[in-house]
Amino acid sequence: MGKVLVLYDSHTGNTKRMAEHVAEGAQAVPGTEVRTLSIGEATGTDLVWCDGAAVGSPTHMGQPSWQIKKWFDECGVWGQTDGRLGVAFSSEGGHAGGAMLTCMSLLQILMNFGFLVMGVTDYAWYCYTLHYGATTVREPRQPGDIAACRELGKRLALAVRQGAIDVREPGENGPNLHLEKPKAV
Repeated sequence: MGKVLVLYDSHTGNTKRMAEHVAEGAQAVPGTEVRTLSIGEATGTDLVWCDGAAVGSPTHMGQPSWQIKKWFDECGVWGQTDGRLGVAFSSEGGHAGGAMLTCMSLLQILMNFGFLVMGVTDYAWYCYTLHYGATTVREPRQPGDIAACRELGKRLALAVRQGAIDVREPGENGPNLHLEKPKAV
């Protein structure tokens, strides 16, 4: 059974609505446990709990909101989430407003936390791709917007059916920080 966290920041409700559709897609995969939480509700423990996370943010000047960046800066679980899978989604104010750039930035954040990030090569609807994540202009109202969000959640849930990927040796935990400078050879 896979565990999916749908984590989002939303200022106008558009990204929250996307998160709900992403969660619907994940819940469509039998045996998947889904938590849908805003950054105001979530803690770092939720990120450690999941096998895969779908992270969403509104687009602000082609970047995620400062609030979601602050959440990751302060969640306190860096080094404890290696091997989980991650996807991204974002709403924007208008076409070419930077939502794909926002998704790429969210994926970079997840990579820094040890997540393995994934895109989806299939089209979710006519002219709707998920290569970098699901994006919508404002609220997801069009059938393609909704289908893209649901497909993103479904694909993440399918990918984590067997749980997170073990990327460490048995007994190894946390990041190896190599805090001491190596001696000259």
